[in-house]
Parts: sequence; C-alpha cells; structure tokens
Amino acid sequence: MSATFSTPQGKVLRILADGHRHSCEHLAQTLGVTQASIRKQLAQLEAWGLNIEGMRGSDFLLDRSIDFLDKALILQELNPDVERLMVRLDVHEEIDSTNQALLDAAPRVAGELNVALAEYQHAGRGRRGRRWAAPFGGGLCFSAGWLFEEMPQDLSALTLATGVVVRQVLLEATGLAVQLKWPNDLVWDDRKLGGILVEFTAESQGRCYVVIGIGINISIPPRRLEQIAGSLDGAIDLHAATQGRPPPRNVLAARLIEALARLFPHYRDNGFLKYHAEFNAVDYLRDRHVSVDDASHLFSGVAVGVDGSGALRVDTGDGVQRVISGHISVSRPA
Repeated sequence: MSATFSTPQGKVLRILADGHRHSCEHLAQTLGVTQASIRKQLAQLEAWGLNIEGMRGSDFLLDRSIDFLDKALILQELNPDVERLMVRLDVHEEIDSTNQALLDAAPRVAGELNVALAEYQHAGRGRRGRRWAAPFGGGLCFSAGWLFEEMPQDLSALTLATGVVVRQVLLEATGLAVQLKWPNDLVWDDRKLGGILVEFTAESQGRCYVVIGIGINISIPPRRLEQIAGSLDGAIDLHAATQGRPPPRNVLAARLIEALARLFPHYRDNGFLKYHAEFNAVDYLRDRHVSVDDASHLFSGVAVGVDGSGALRVDTGDGVQRVISGHISVSRPA
C-alpha cells in the first residue's frame, strides 16, 4: 500500500495527481466537504512545497506529476533475503523526520533492519542542525536503522561509507558518476544532489543504535533547489541530471534498502577499511583549495583526501591538518 493519505490534504492531492484540472465544486462534492475546506487543504499543499495553478480562481491543476511511494511496490522490488532481514518498513504521508521516527522506536534485537520513508518531512534535518526540505513527493526522504551489539569501529566514518554505497546505487540506477563531498554531500556537476545524516544512540552494555538518513533530490522546482544548496554553488535533482528520466522512487528506495542491508553488517565486521580507497577515488574536494571552519579556528589549504579513520586531510603549506568536523567550502579552483 502507498502512504496512508489519511489527511484531508492528502485526499485532495490524490485527486489532483491525475494531471487534470478540477473545480473547487467537484473536489468538494467528491470528498463530501465544503469548498472552504478544499481551499484550506490546497493552501496546506502549497505549504508542503507543491505548486498548484489556479489558486485565485476555481479550477485547480497540479503543475507536475508525483511518483507516489508505495510500500507494496518497494517490497516487490526487494531481494527476498533482504525482505526477511527487514522487520519494519513504514511509508508516511507526512512526518516530522524519518530519522527521528526510527530513533524514537529503537529495536531490542540486534541485526534487524528498520526503514522509514516519507513523502514530506516537516523537520527533516541535515548536518550541523541545518534543515533539509523537499516539496511533497519531490525527493526521497529515507532512513534506515540498525542495532549493533557493540559500537562499530570508525563509527565517525560511517557517513563516508554510506556515501560510497549510495553513489554505487545511483550509478547503477542512472549511469551518473556522482562525487562525494566530505563528509556527507552527494554532488553532480558541482551541485548538491543529496545528503546523508548519521545519528546514533548508545545503548546499555555497549550496544549502539545507528540511524542513517538519506535525502536525494528527485524532482524539485528550481526555487526550492536554491534553498537546499548548502555550501555548494547550487543544487540539482535527478530529473535534471538524467534529462527527465529519473528512476522510479520505489525502485530507488528498494535498491537503497538492499545496499544498507549489506553495509551495516559489513561495517560491523570491517569498519571503514573497504570504503577508504573508494571514497578517495570519488572525492569532490580532492586537490581543491578549501576553507575550513572547525569551530576552534579558521584555515585554508588544499584538500588531499581522507585518512583511514575518515578525517579530511588539508595541506595548509605548513603541514597537513586533519579535520574531524567542521564546515568546508571550496574557496577557489585549485
């Protein structure tokens, strides 16, 4: 089944998604509500980032199609072994944050995969407390949780390892050779295509519950893309990057679930070792002149890859500095 669409605005959206114009009177009669209620729900849909033509008139048209998430289709696409491993797959119409939803429902059994997706997030978040927002159905808002019996080695580099496997999924699904900007950005053509946020909670007896959040721009109006560009020159979505042929969101979600189902146990046993060289091979910052704000001081230099623990290495001219956290921007071409 797809997202529940139990809200009044979700029910209106389901009708508008057929690509035809609908009068306010028709919508009200179909749903058994007043026309005033319809206008209220349309305003909410606009707040979710959707563009609806005719808001000042009485005939309404959604300006783009929506590839709705569908739990049944995702399960149908999954490798059966992965489906057996996954104990939870929730598809939400709207939610505060898929990451928070999984953090609030930590499992008791280690080694089981928990997944949440949403059409729209009210409080989706990125690194360093930034907000990540995509219009309803315009991105892939995805989180996966895994309980480790012991805190994995190199946990701080899990974001980088995730970037490597997400990049591979995108390469196979679209042919795009995406680059990775330390520590968490997916980059195509010098623009931000998506991002990764890893959060964790320490459990009793050394156990650790990790949630990986992935946000990918699928089909987002240009004015919305400008708001999520971050430190890059701009943002791009898969619709533009693939010249109007992005992969179906349900298929992409299934491939990501499979990739993370492999990543979690492998990272448990091997840490960052396997992913180190792969990250450096597609490192967007490598050999670029960067400015670094690591909270304690500001400095600049040339990025020279990441080390075995996932720290960014920056050659300042007086030596190589390791950056564990901080804000990185490309200050000028190398």
